[in-house]
Amino acid sequence: MSERHDLVVRAARVLVNGRFREASVVVDGGVIVAIDELGAPLEAKSVVSLTEEQVLIPGIVDTHVHVNEPGRTDWEGFASATLAAAAGGVTSIIDMPLNSIPPTTTVEALELKRAAAGPQASVDVGFWGGAIPSSLGSLESVHDAGVFGFKAFLSPSGVDEFPHLDTEQLFAAAREIAAFGGLLLVHAEDPAVLDRHEATAGAGGTDYLDFVASRPDLAEEDAIAHIIEAVRATGVRAHILHLSSARALPQIAAAKADGLPLTVETCPHYLSFSAEAIADGATEFKCCPPIRDAGNRELLWQALESGLIDIVASDHSPSTKELKFAHDGDFQLAWGGISGLQLSLSAVWTGARSRGITLESVIDWMSTKTARFAGLPQKGGIAIGADADLVAFSPDASFTARAEALRHKNKVSAFDGSELFGIVDVTWLRGVPVYSIADPGSAIEPSGRLLSRT
Repeated sequence: MSERHDLVVRAARVLVNGRFREASVVVDGGVIVAIDELGAPLEAKSVVSLTEEQVLIPGIVDTHVHVNEPGRTDWEGFASATLAAAAGGVTSIIDMPLNSIPPTTTVEALELKRAAAGPQASVDVGFWGGAIPSSLGSLESVHDAGVFGFKAFLSPSGVDEFPHLDTEQLFAAAREIAAFGGLLLVHAEDPAVLDRHEATAGAGGTDYLDFVASRPDLAEEDAIAHIIEAVRATGVRAHILHLSSARALPQIAAAKADGLPLTVETCPHYLSFSAEAIADGATEFKCCPPIRDAGNRELLWQALESGLIDIVASDHSPSTKELKFAHDGDFQLAWGGISGLQLSLSAVWTGARSRGITLESVIDWMSTKTARFAGLPQKGGIAIGADADLVAFSPDASFTARAEALRHKNKVSAFDGSELFGIVDVTWLRGVPVYSIADPGSAIEPSGRLLSRT
């Protein structure tokens, strides 16, 4: 062929339609225009041939990221978060409506987010809206402005500017969102259960198992029952965020068997850690709902394999070191949230690999299905016409995760010291390299775009 393309990536293992095959991926104008034979005579401005140890996969689509800008940019920000994403093979993120100030509950707040993200983003960025008591009745205008859906809490969120919905308000939000065909995302913990068990477990302390006891499985079970009732009553599409309790799986299975439009995610930390192994005072592991025991973890893996849990997203929720390690390891007082955006792919692959689960499945959960869930048809796969969001990945290479080496603004991570498999060697965003392990500190001009619901 005499045509000169922008980029050709050749590899013996390219993930196409859920299977690895030899191929040359051809890119023009940021889009995949052909998937040819490995040895096809192709000319391009840049030709990259992967090694035998590397595979070519689509970029990860992380649908649950707290960037915190504007307002709490000392916790994270679009510059640091998207650099960390690129280093972890994540090419698209959808930002949660909190913990920024103001939260993304109005069109005006959404525009502030877009203005902050646009000049700084190294990967593509979309936005969720928020459903709080004061925004009910005006959600459609935010939907029309391009958010991908609406997040609500059923228990206190931890920040005053994003209050939770009671059961009556949950049903009101569901009716409103169903009326315009939107998507409702829910942090599912029941506040009445939390109040009872926090009192029983004590006011706080450094004992991790006491903290778990203060946020029991029942809190998730009861909240998810309310969500299923709302879906059944209104027909709203609903998504359960960061499922940690396997005890909620039977009612989720029953709801899905009834054909209700319900999806579920879990997170890398719930698939990687267990309560028994978390040291007292180790507040880098605090998140809500909490990391539970090893038997629970294995049931989450089984639910992923069966398709009962639909997707995996990071729930990257950082804060300053001062907030995370405040109060001498008291789990009730330290900020809750896991910083895992840069390590999410490697962490999930490490757990999958040890259980005989394929990399193809991991990419399905973290890229193909997350893109489909969010409504991003150009993302999540290596296919003709898709955005050339690509990752050169070494699945059998291992490394020790070090918090200090991460691109997150605050160098705190529950994964610090973990031995992980899967190294991201190069990340391309629409055919342009945005990260290379050969030059990890290089200054790359931000080229991320802002995504809107289509």
